[in-house]
Amino acid sequence: MSHPIIIAGPCSAETREQVWSAARQLAAFRLPPAAGSGGISFFRSGIWKPRTRPGNFEGIGETGLPWLSDVQKELGLPVCTEVASARHVELVLKAGLQAVWLGTRTTANPFLVEEIAKALKGAPLHVFVKNPINPDLGLWIGAVQRVLRYGPQKVYAIHRGFSDYHIGQLRNAPLWRIPIDFKVQLPDIPLLCDPSHLSGDTSFIPDLAQRALDLNFDGLMIEVHPSPAGALSDAVQQFTPAGFEKMMHSLSWRRSAPSEDLHSEEKIIIDAIRSRIDVLDEDLVDLLAQRMSLVDQIGRVKKRGGIGIIQIERWNEVSSRTRKQAADKDLDDSFIQEVYRAIHQQSIKRQEKIIRE
Repeated sequence: MSHPIIIAGPCSAETREQVWSAARQLAAFRLPPAAGSGGISFFRSGIWKPRTRPGNFEGIGETGLPWLSDVQKELGLPVCTEVASARHVELVLKAGLQAVWLGTRTTANPFLVEEIAKALKGAPLHVFVKNPINPDLGLWIGAVQRVLRYGPQKVYAIHRGFSDYHIGQLRNAPLWRIPIDFKVQLPDIPLLCDPSHLSGDTSFIPDLAQRALDLNFDGLMIEVHPSPAGALSDAVQQFTPAGFEKMMHSLSWRRSAPSEDLHSEEKIIIDAIRSRIDVLDEDLVDLLAQRMSLVDQIGRVKKRGGIGIIQIERWNEVSSRTRKQAADKDLDDSFIQEVYRAIHQQSIKRQEKIIRE
């Protein structure tokens, strides 16, 4: 496996001491042998923090730039911070930092991305582009293309989840099919995952990080704070340095070896499409489970009402509708009939079991 891209550090730069404490401990971190040699690729820390509501900590501002610059110079860690305006880019370039990222709210605004991209023209920076806050693949791809148009060669994408009113336990909805589709369309752009923002809670990060690695993501962005309980932003989703190391060493760092029979670009595209298929397969299984749960509910109602299991009119209606939908989507008629016959037979079996019980 090639060396993954690992970005780690506190959500926000709060004090010089806090930044240096995190940086020193992360500078000593080493990846497990299975992941390749070396440590983190970039030290991250936000100095401008766009918050959802006013009154929350919105970052230390340019006061923190010398702290980050000194970390880069004295510890040899490339430093990455968020930029949300052309002015931010100018200040970062003046401070000599090596990398920036565009946040999810910024990516959602093409006018703002265009201004930042122009400011990045010819800059020797690594540029990371997070997905927009809404699940819009075109908007994400467009943001990356805007940056590429002005010359930076080292451009990456970061999947950090999408805003969704009903997301369960996670802070943001993963919607894995979207980053996989991104990889299919832009196979040459390295794709990272930010499980800190996906989860909103460190307890969920290991599973999300593992999922990203299993889907052949190129790296991870993880929030790490020397004392998360006292963090001024996103405390619950930040690891201690020791917790970060433990989590990273618990992951399974595996990737399939490239085939000698395929050119590298073809291999990347095929891997991305296969990952998309894997995600869709999981969605199919989940949808089938939901459908069978509803079938069970109907079975219990039929049992109470003394209603027969097989309803020919209903089956004919479902069959006709699905065959028409399949034809509209260029699916083979015999294939879709076979699939739905299998679903129908399984539905009958489940309702027969309920009635016998």
